[in-house]
Amino acid sequence: MDKVKFTVRLTNKEHAHLKKQADNAGLKMEPYIRRLIAGKEIRPHPPEEYYKILTELNHIGNNINQIARIANAERHITTAKINEAVKMVDDIMDIVRSW
Repeated sequence: MDKVKFTVRLTNKEHAHLKKQADNAGLKMEPYIRRLIAGKEIRPHPPEEYYKILTELNHIGNNINQIARIANAERHITTAKINEAVKMVDDIMDIVRSW
């Protein structure tokens, strides 16, 4: 793939805006511009808390699955209740991932 150097002149205000948009997406300006040109969706980079929440939700989901296995084996909970708990975690995970 050949590369072509392309120069664009921007005002200080335009440059600052472009840099801010790229920073918000967690990208440097060059890859940000390439994505714009390609028409790709560019989302803001999630805050650090997002990843902490996602990790915690994964831990919670794992714990629910472990509890569900034990409860199901000992017949202290119905399969419907287990599935309901797992679905709740799945729904939360879907919401977090779509952000």
